[in-house]
Amino acid sequence: MSMLNGKTALVTGGSRGIGREAAIQLARAGADVAVAYRSGKSEAEAAAGAIIAMGRRAIALPADLSAPEEAQALVEKAIGELGSVDIVVNNAGINPSKPIGDLTAKDWQETISANLSSAFYVTQAALPGMRARKWGRIILLSSIAAQTGGVIGPHYAASKAGLIGLMHSYAITLVKEGVTANAIAPALIETDMIKGNPNITPDRLPIGRFGQPDEVAQIVVMLATNGFMTGQTINVNGGWYMS
Repeated sequence: MSMLNGKTALVTGGSRGIGREAAIQLARAGADVAVAYRSGKSEAEAAAGAIIAMGRRAIALPADLSAPEEAQALVEKAIGELGSVDIVVNNAGINPSKPIGDLTAKDWQETISANLSSAFYVTQAALPGMRARKWGRIILLSSIAAQTGGVIGPHYAASKAGLIGLMHSYAITLVKEGVTANAIAPALIETDMIKGNPNITPDRLPIGRFGQPDEVAQIVVMLATNGFMTGQTINVNGGWYMS
């Protein structure tokens, strides 16, 4: 499969889970990939190595994407190493779970910064090149929490709902320029992020099991290769929320 030959993807939060699987599957579809990470250097480098073994170009790049200057530098490094950033997969995020009465302003600010502001910073940095080439794909990893409130807390739900609003604005603004924007709203994907929360159990899902990272990554590739779909939220949630 080589639908993305000549394209370069930047995947944030790419060292593990959904991000890692998205990076691998985009490479299988023909893309070169920049694997961005905040921690987990060895895992990110292993993901990049797996992509290089496929015959694609890849690089692992560190960044704290809650800082706009680091997001800008990340995109510039990816372009410098790989030539362009045509596809942005905004997957980086945190899910700090606390009782609602214990949430602080610091919890709110950190969650919004890591989950929502980071996606804005990275996308804004990549947009000039996409618009100049008249081709781009913006993919944002939201959550069922944006649609139902979820089980983590209002800080997390608000950050993920904000991603859908951000996506809608990019979609309508860029629709004539060859740049699409879409979101994916997963639920209970079996990654490190769901471990340790007693409220997260597979019996919440009609399908009766956790989802797998590759099942979300398949949608990432679909959105990257489809030039007609824009402004949509794709639900990958085992039937928990139906639309």
